Amino acid sequence: MRSLLFVPADKLDLLAKVPRWSPDAVAVDLEDAVAVAGKDAARAGLCDAPLDAGGATVLVRVNPPGTPWFDDDLDAALSSGAAGVIVPKAEDPAVLADVRERTRGRILMAGIESALGVVNSRELFAHADTGFFGAEDYIADIGGRRSPGSLEVLYARSQTVLAGRLAGIPLLDQVVTAIDDAEAFLADAAAGRDLGFAGKICIHPSQVALAHEVFTPSPDEIARARRVLEAESAGVAVVDGEMVDAVHLKLARQVLARAGESS
Repeated sequence: MRSLLFVPADKLDLLAKVPRWSPDAVAVDLEDAVAVAGKDAARAGLCDAPLDAGGATVLVRVNPPGTPWFDDDLDAALSSGAAGVIVPKAEDPAVLADVRERTRGRILMAGIESALGVVNSRELFAHADTGFFGAEDYIADIGGRRSPGSLEVLYARSQTVLAGRLAGIPLLDQVVTAIDDAEAFLADAAAGRDLGFAGKICIHPSQVALAHEVFTPSPDEIARARRVLEAESAGVAVVDGEMVDAVHLKLARQVLARAGESS
């Protein structure tokens, strides 16, 4: 899942336009994208319209645990044709374990968006299939300030991706709110890729192709990965002037796996 594009749950007609951007997954959003006054109607509409996004995996983001809408949102999401559920602001592993029981057979994505969520991320991800780090809500919770370089969330971002690795699940990286700044998105996505994230949350359709550019191995990366593996079979210890050992072989296999090739 290199990209997750958000669509407001009260504007499901937008799903018909999703195929033109080809995201890997779509989040039908009952949380931030829908005003309080419209949440009941948006929830009811989930079961009235087919959740078809032209081949993209469709997930429903419910309102957070502890809110008045959480239980009804979860019931509606499970009654819809969605492939899974996104639980935002996950903090309590026991609550997520209960959601896991209710969502058997569906994808469960957990959002880490608070100080407590970061601290509990390893236990939370034990009950999830995938997850994401939400920098905006995290920094609001901790009382910091966002900056272009995201240094203020580096620790939390790293802790989240580490917890995902220990749980054996892939994670999506934070949003970039500057929807007209492609360079900012590419730089932030590259930093997330370097940290170990598998993809990016996209809040505007234009960001989908950028996410795919960063999180899909380039032809040069694929060619180098092949050379590294060829060097292993030939007993050669140097590729492109650099030493090659076991860790480089592992990285090369990861590149080819992300590219959909066997090693």
